Amino acid sequence: MKTERTKKYPAAAPEREDGFRVRSHPILPVRERATVSFTWNGAPMKAYEGEVVTTALFANGVQVFGHHVRDGSPQGIFCANGQCSQCMVLVDGAPVKGCMQIVREGMRVASCEGSPALPPADAMPAFGEIPSIETDVLVIGGGPAGINAAIELGTLGVRTLVVDDKNEFGGKLTLQTHTFFGSRDDCYAGTRGIEIARILTHRLERYPSVSVMLDTTAVGAFYDKQVGLQQGGRYLLVKPRIALVACGAREKSLAFPGCDLPGVYGAGAFQTILNRDLVLPTKRLFIVGGGNVGLITGYHAIQAGITVVGLVEALPHCGGYKVHLDKLRRIGVPVYTSHTVLRAEGKDALERITIAKLDADWRPVAGTERSFAVDTLLVAVGLSPVNELYEKLVEYGIECYKAGDAEEIAEASAAIFSGKITGRKIAKSLGHDIEVPDEWESTAKVLRSKPGRTIPVEPAKFEKRIYPVIRCVQEIPCNPCADSCPRNSIMISGESIMNNPVFGGDCIGCTNCVAVCPGLAISLVAPDYDREAKTSLLMLPYELDASGLVQGKEVRTVDMEGASVGRGRVVAFRTSNIDEKRKIVSIEVPRGEAFAVAGFSVLEPEAGTEAPAAAEPLPDETIICRCERITAGEVRREIRDGVRDMNILKATIRTGMGACGGKTCTELILRLYREAGVPLSEVTLPTNRPFTAEVPLGVFAGASGKEGGA
Repeated sequence: MKTERTKKYPAAAPEREDGFRVRSHPILPVRERATVSFTWNGAPMKAYEGEVVTTALFANGVQVFGHHVRDGSPQGIFCANGQCSQCMVLVDGAPVKGCMQIVREGMRVASCEGSPALPPADAMPAFGEIPSIETDVLVIGGGPAGINAAIELGTLGVRTLVVDDKNEFGGKLTLQTHTFFGSRDDCYAGTRGIEIARILTHRLERYPSVSVMLDTTAVGAFYDKQVGLQQGGRYLLVKPRIALVACGAREKSLAFPGCDLPGVYGAGAFQTILNRDLVLPTKRLFIVGGGNVGLITGYHAIQAGITVVGLVEALPHCGGYKVHLDKLRRIGVPVYTSHTVLRAEGKDALERITIAKLDADWRPVAGTERSFAVDTLLVAVGLSPVNELYEKLVEYGIECYKAGDAEEIAEASAAIFSGKITGRKIAKSLGHDIEVPDEWESTAKVLRSKPGRTIPVEPAKFEKRIYPVIRCVQEIPCNPCADSCPRNSIMISGESIMNNPVFGGDCIGCTNCVAVCPGLAISLVAPDYDREAKTSLLMLPYELDASGLVQGKEVRTVDMEGASVGRGRVVAFRTSNIDEKRKIVSIEVPRGEAFAVAGFSVLEPEAGTEAPAAAEPLPDETIICRCERITAGEVRREIRDGVRDMNILKATIRTGMGACGGKTCTELILRLYREAGVPLSEVTLPTNRPFTAEVPLGVFAGASGKEGGA
C-alpha cells in the first residue's frame, strides 16, 4: 500500500525577484512577444504566443501538473519531448501532453485528477473519411538527419514529405547554443546549433518537390504499407514508396529513491525549457552523467545565470569531450567521478540530493555521502534510438532506412552527414543516377567517432611577441581552428581531423582561433606584455554574462582543468571579430603563470554536508515504471516467481501499460533482471505494437471536433 500524498495546487508560485523568464542571455536573443491568456485550475495566467502548456506553467511558477491516481504522488515534467506522460493535463476537458500542446487564447488547462467526464451516451460524433496520400519518400523527423536527407532528395526533384512533431524544424539543434565540432566544410563546425537549424530550414524551403507537415506525429506503421499520422485533431494515412526514420533519440532514465519527484528530469527537457523557450526552470541544479549531454547542459545553465552545484559520473572518467569537461571545471563546477546519486528528497518536489563515492564493485562507500540543497536534478545518463517505427516498417515489408541517432547515437554533426548519405541512398534506390562518394562514408565514420586518446602536453613556448596556446589534447573530430587561421599557422597533424591541432608559424594576434574553437580551448599569450612589471597578457574566450567584467577587476585564475593558479587582472573586454556572441577577455597575469592559466573561475565550489549512508543499492519502494507507479519491489517479486516475459509483466503488474508505452521503464526493468542474475538472453522484450504515441479514439475514427471527439 502506498502512502497518500497531500495534493497541492498553488495558482502560481510567488515570482522570484528575477522572474521565471530569461531577461537577458549572452547567446540567445530575448525578443518581445505577444501574450495570450489561459487558465490553470481556474486561475488566470499569461503565456507567450506559440508557447507550449508546460513551459507556460513553468513561467508562472507551476511545476506540479497533477497527482497520480494510484498513490497521489505529484507529477512534474520529465522529457518535454512527447516521449513520456509525466506532463499530462486536461486542455478544455481533453487529456493531452502539455509539452506538445500550444497554448491558445482562452484555453482552459487543468490537472488530471481521476478521469475526465465522459460525453452523454447519446452524443454520437460525426465520422468522416480518413484521408490517404501517396509520396515517393516519407521522412519521419525534421532534425539534422531528416532535413539533410530531404535536401538531397529535393535537389533531384524527388516527391518527399517531411513530418515532425514540433512546431519548427531543427530537432535538438534548436536547443544548442554552443558551436559545433567536426568539419567546417562537411557539417558547419564552428557554427552554433541554433544557427545551423536556421540554415538547414531555409535550405529545405528551396525545393518545391519537398512538402512539410509540422505538429505532426507518425504514430504507427501497418501491414497495408501505410503510415498513420496524427496532426492536431485529425488522422491521416501516408503510403510511401520508401520511408526514412530520423526521429532522433530519447533520454535514458535512472532509478534511485526519489527519482520520480518533480524537479528530477532529463537534461534535454531542461535545454528545451531554457534554450528554446527562454524560461528559467531552476536556480540550483545538480547533474548526473558526464557524457557530452550532461557537460553541455551544465554549461548552458551557467550561461543563463543558474548555479550548477555539481556533476556526478559513475565511471572513473567522464565520457564526454574533455574540452567540455574542462570548461565546467574552469568555471568552478565540481565534477565527482566514480560517484553516484544515492537518493533525491523532498515533500512535493525536489529539495536535496545525496551522492556517494563508488568502489570497484559499484557499491557506495560508507562515509563518503554528501548532501546538497538543490531544486533540480538533471538526468543525463545516455540516449536510446527512437526506432519503434523502423522496426514495424521492416516487419511489414516497407522499404525503409534510418539516419542520425535513430541509426546510431552520435553527435549532431554526425547526424547531419548521416542524413546526406542516406538521402542519396534513397534516391539511388528510386532509380536516380547518383552515388555516395567513397570519402563521404569515411567522413561519416570519423564524425561518429568516440573521443580517442588524451595526450597531455605542456603548452609550447615560442620566442614570439604573441602566439596561441592550444589545450585541445584529446582526439576528437574537429578542424575550425586550422581553417580560421589567415596565416595557415595552425595545422591538424596528419590527415584525419581526429588528430590534435598544432601551431607552427606566425601569429598576427587576430584571435580568429580563439573565437572559433568549439571547445574554448585556445587562448593567445603575449609573454612580455609589461617587462617592468614582469607580466604577460592572455586573451581568453568568454561566453557567459559579462556585466560584471570591468577593466581592473581581479579574478581567480585557473589551469586547464580548473585548479587554482593565482590572480589576474582584467585589462580589456571586447567582442570577437568573427562571432559577435563570443567575447575576448584580456587578462594580465604574472609572467611565470602565463602558460598555466587557461581561464578564470566564476563559481565558488560547494562542499555539501554529511549525510546518512544508503540502506541498500536500490530499495524496493523505488519507482521503476513512472506511468503506472510500479516499484522495484513489485518487479522483483515477479522475477523471483519466474517471469521472464515482459509481456507477462505488462499483464500482471501493468509495467509498460502507461501512456509512454514502456519507453522509460523497459531498460530499468532489464537492470533488475541483471541484478537478479538472469541472463538477458532469457528475457522476452515487450511486443511493439501501434500506436507508438497516444491517439484519441475519436481522432483515429475520423470524428469531427477539435480533439476528434476524444
